[in-house]
Amino acid sequence: MQFSIYQQSHIGGRKVNQDRMGYLYTREALLLVLADGMGGHLRGEVAATIALQSIAARFKAQATPYVRKPERFLEEALRQAHDDILRYTREHAMPDSPRTTIVACLVQHNSAVWAHCGDSRLYWLRRGQVLGRTRDHSHIEYLIAKGQADASERATHPDRNKLYNCLGASTPPKVELSRGASLEPGDVLLLCSDGLWAVLPDTEIAHRLSAHTVVQAVPEMVAMATAIAGSRGDNTTALAIQWQGAGAPAMAADPSVVSTQMLPEGEVTSRIDSPAAAPGPDDPFDEDDIEKAIAEIRDAIEKSSQILK
Repeated sequence: MQFSIYQQSHIGGRKVNQDRMGYLYTREALLLVLADGMGGHLRGEVAATIALQSIAARFKAQATPYVRKPERFLEEALRQAHDDILRYTREHAMPDSPRTTIVACLVQHNSAVWAHCGDSRLYWLRRGQVLGRTRDHSHIEYLIAKGQADASERATHPDRNKLYNCLGASTPPKVELSRGASLEPGDVLLLCSDGLWAVLPDTEIAHRLSAHTVVQAVPEMVAMATAIAGSRGDNTTALAIQWQGAGAPAMAADPSVVSTQMLPEGEVTSRIDSPAAAPGPDDPFDEDDIEKAIAEIRDAIEKSSQILK
């Protein structure tokens, strides 16, 4: 299995970066995850961090070396992440639970399947064309689907930022699953937060990812979105891969290409990025409290995941 991969996040004009992203892979499976903590609720960055850790723990338990039932894995992983966020809320007697949007993609055997809750997006592109894209769980998308609003209103409608689905809410999330996508060498999968897609149109995203490698395109797009949004811009995060194939020959000369053939049996490689978030003066927990609490949850998740093996 071989692919190029790059991820980057920028705090934008906010005081805290509530976006989280990461990827894990074995010899035969690759998991991509991006979460956007919801700023309208206390500690959105904690919800996003817990979601990534919870999903990563399940992948480590079940990818041996690939996941047997990808769709069920993603649905159960997102629901477990939701439950772990609520558990954190109860254990800390928080007045309201932290919440996050989520998008996750599992790639194995030249096929990809993805799941999402909220408006963190996934794009599937081939030769500059968008073959697939997640549908935002927002009020404007609901109105468009019902014929009560026009697609041209996506960028201007007053309800464009109102979400009806996420992890951490009092009601269970509705996990939307894709159909399996058969990948070809050169295909690109992009996961991004609304700090990117709300600023750059789909045509610009497709152009950048077709004209450049993901190693070049991702930082270019993040920088462009951040510059356009200016001092009031949202956190901007993107994670992209360019697929080379499950049986592609090794390309040792290219340092940007990951080849999993040499991974030992049973090994999982991971990179989960969690930008530091400084607590404000009215926060109930300082940074050490947060890290300790999340570490406790991570340990509990890892222990419970042993049952899944």
